Amino acid sequence: MTKAITPRSRKVRVLATLGPASSTPEMVEALWRAGADAFRINMSHGDQAGKVAIIAAIRALEKRWGRPTTILADLQGPKLRVGRFAGGRAALTTGARFALDRDPTPGDATRVELPHREIFAAITPGARLLLDDGKLVLRVVEHDADRIVTTIEVGGMLSDNKGLNVPDVVVPMAALTEKDRSDLAFAINEGVDWIALSFVQRPEDLMEARRLIGGKAALLAKIEKPAAIDRLDEIVEQCDGVMVARGDLGVELPPQVVPPLQKRIVEVSRRLGRPVVVATQMLESMISSPSPTRAEVSDVATAIYDGADAIMLSAESAAGAWPVESVAMMNAIGEAVERDPGHGDRIHFTVTKPDPTTADALAEAAKTIAMTVGAAAIVCYTTSGSTARRVARERPSAPLLVLTPSLATARRAGLLWGAHAVHTRDVENFEEMVAKAKRMALRHNIARAGDRVIVLAGVPFRTPGATNVLHVVRIVGDELKGYG
Repeated sequence: MTKAITPRSRKVRVLATLGPASSTPEMVEALWRAGADAFRINMSHGDQAGKVAIIAAIRALEKRWGRPTTILADLQGPKLRVGRFAGGRAALTTGARFALDRDPTPGDATRVELPHREIFAAITPGARLLLDDGKLVLRVVEHDADRIVTTIEVGGMLSDNKGLNVPDVVVPMAALTEKDRSDLAFAINEGVDWIALSFVQRPEDLMEARRLIGGKAALLAKIEKPAAIDRLDEIVEQCDGVMVARGDLGVELPPQVVPPLQKRIVEVSRRLGRPVVVATQMLESMISSPSPTRAEVSDVATAIYDGADAIMLSAESAAGAWPVESVAMMNAIGEAVERDPGHGDRIHFTVTKPDPTTADALAEAAKTIAMTVGAAAIVCYTTSGSTARRVARERPSAPLLVLTPSLATARRAGLLWGAHAVHTRDVENFEEMVAKAKRMALRHNIARAGDRVIVLAGVPFRTPGATNVLHVVRIVGDELKGYG
């Protein structure tokens, strides 16, 4: 028998990053109770052995509560760094010349090693080089195969191995490093549900990750490079989900450009039917404070009004002093925004035109019918999850109850707007489909006696991608009889 778990009262999902402050089984459960729908494991920090216990804690939580729970493994991606300095650091003076070269000799105030040959081939005069998360800015004057000469536009102290960003050119580097390949293989072996790929610049960057995943997890593209914006539609079409990685976008682009880009990425993702996560610095002050700033709350609310599928906590839940409170605040903001009578109109500012398919037509019809008749729920039978994604794209007023015989599909639905996924046996015929939909809606506290529910499925049953049935039913008082 499937355990009954009351769904969240909000439709936007909360994705919480786990880390030193939240890696014990007790903390994982505390975050889940506070409102976390999915958990992010950052592969940039710690080793693989340390991640095994975290994944086991999430799966134990899932088993204990009978609710499919989502795990996202976030790959580090290539990290561009300068070399070392004599004395460990050097002061770069605004207006002076500074060179980056292939010489491994420790650097000084005039030069330092740059151990990334790809940059020498790709760089162009006039391009910017950003150092230490954008704190220092260099402008390229000239270059050859072994040396890049720059003018220091914004100087400061530069230490060993600080990060380098190259926002103005496409660097011909693979999105997957050897570390990423190892981490990806580990994550797939541990049964994670989503793989997040960093440093995506082109749709081609997704191809190797897709091949290595082999259908065993969904692929999420992190949009954090300006080059990705130029081919955004193509990238979104090639992935299963999208993350607006505002931290790196805000380093490589002026901060005032990031908000309109966030709206554009969310709009494109929704239009193309991919779940979209808004991430980075959402409640940054809660790393050290038990309450957020009003501006941070407004920022989170804006992402929800824009119709993002999920909102993400990073250091707030991974390494901060108030991880549970951070998740609880995200949950509270989501609930408050969705209670706003204007929320429904605002999330439909993005026009999501259906493709000319039966499944898309029925998903759009389900949204309209739910609003017209006041349906308590849309019950969606799915094997691959595609029908659930189509319905979620429409942002219906009614919650989405996803019934699937695939545990992998149920887990991946944790990033899907409004979805409450249940792993359950498949149905054999139309009568069983209707009866089970009503029982599950009651059992999971999504509907009550007297409510209407909309049922979406495909006939013949057990045929992926064959959604062709929409049925409206009313629940009567004894539907729980014979539940199974």
